[in-house]
Amino acid sequence: MAAFSVTQLPVPVVLVAFVTLFALHRVYFELTTGARRRRMIKESGCEPIVWYPHKGIMGNLLGADLIKDMIKSGKEGRMHEASRIRNFGDGKKSIRVRLAKNNVINTIEPENIKTILATKFQDYSLGKRRRDVFLPVFGHGIFANDGAAWERSRSLVRPNFTRQQVADLDMFEVHVSHLIDSIPRDGSTVDLQDLFFGLTMDSATEFLFGKSTNTLAPGLETKSASEFVKAFVFVTEGEFIPNDRLCMAAAEGITASANNFRSGGLAEWIPDAKWRKSVKIMHQFADEIVQQAIDELKTGKQNPDSRYVFLHALLNQTQDPYALRSELLNILLAGRDTTAGLLSNTWHVLSKRPDVWAKLRAEVEELGGERPDYSTIKDMKYLKWTLNESLRVMPVVPGNSREAIRDTILPLGGGVDGKAPALIKKGEVVAYSPWSMHRRKDFYGEDAMEFKPERWEHLRPGWEYLPFNGGPRICVGQQYALMEASYATIRLIQTFPRIESRDPGEWREWMTITLASGTGAKVALFEK
Repeated sequence: MAAFSVTQLPVPVVLVAFVTLFALHRVYFELTTGARRRRMIKESGCEPIVWYPHKGIMGNLLGADLIKDMIKSGKEGRMHEASRIRNFGDGKKSIRVRLAKNNVINTIEPENIKTILATKFQDYSLGKRRRDVFLPVFGHGIFANDGAAWERSRSLVRPNFTRQQVADLDMFEVHVSHLIDSIPRDGSTVDLQDLFFGLTMDSATEFLFGKSTNTLAPGLETKSASEFVKAFVFVTEGEFIPNDRLCMAAAEGITASANNFRSGGLAEWIPDAKWRKSVKIMHQFADEIVQQAIDELKTGKQNPDSRYVFLHALLNQTQDPYALRSELLNILLAGRDTTAGLLSNTWHVLSKRPDVWAKLRAEVEELGGERPDYSTIKDMKYLKWTLNESLRVMPVVPGNSREAIRDTILPLGGGVDGKAPALIKKGEVVAYSPWSMHRRKDFYGEDAMEFKPERWEHLRPGWEYLPFNGGPRICVGQQYALMEASYATIRLIQTFPRIESRDPGEWREWMTITLASGTGAKVALFEK
């Protein structure tokens, strides 16, 4: 008997069959999902979120007008500020935009962000895009996992950021000393941003691996460590290559770099031998250290009285090499980039603001040249205000997003005035922008655009200030980052009480995984 194929049917019959199937599917959808959504809308009083006024056919179909503006402003180092003006400049706090194949809800409402990150945390995930970007490089670690896998990662990582570990400043002193030794004494120009990225790489690898890359200590770095640093930098700081998924990432504030980061998770389709080699070098470096630590633990050669090492603490909870490597690389990514960005942004401002510098120097001079301890640093109010203001004006994570894993409700954003609740459908992405929210004058006053540490004397913000995220996924290492930035700033001022800016330009954005200064931190420092 001859086999039967649908292609043997007359075209009208096939067409009718497809139309019938589509109609049946639509009826089923309206009776189930559609009915549930209509009920949610009615019960919660939801209204639609206003659309961004896209221009032209391609703008309305694919958001081409918005993507074009994003690429242009990104090249100018002002993507986030341009986005703030474009999306929220007319007073709106939530808006829906089209970006390629995706519809994205952008919001700067603290109540919405609180809902996403805390009260309805279980309704959202990081989203497929972020997993596509992170997993090939950093593995299933705390910043890439969702659900039960994330809970396991959190339980592994969080206990290792106690006050006891953060308060141990001897390790910071070693690497800050290397940084200070790298600064010219003759008044010539130095870009502190380059040194800050070296500092945080060196301190983070020692804290995590027990083995520092020592990039700031000539003669101490090894070939394998040097290759690891070069590979890490290439993977996370590559050139900007626009495409729809990258623009999606840019809109959500997680601009990716170098192949997989640049491509938004499409690396497997892009022949880039250097990228693949760099990832391999990163993995080999970490794997060798992990395996050595496992072997030492099994043979009893690990010294129980040695200084704290993050990897050794993790070994008490798991000896899975892949899990250990993944968590180490995840934390390294955050530990290096966020702190270096915070320091670079802050020192760019300090070099151009003699009023802020004078007040900060006066507070540091009260130490009498002595190295500060944890409690002393915690009591330095103006230093704390300065770092808080840096994180407000130039947040190291200027934007982020979550993807709804079920139909859910945002408390605000619906209707023309944005005051009504809004339905968020399963699969929709909600992006939130600390950059824009931190500039809201109703929260921070008419001078919200100015860098003014003094505002923190009485400011006690809630969800409108989000430098380290919030809710269950709040950054576990925020105190570590703030302590390192504080300690490095104090020791630099103690050594160099005078500073000159060597960069006449204004601060500009440089987006890698986090936000740093697009013009660096070019200064001259003087010992007298």
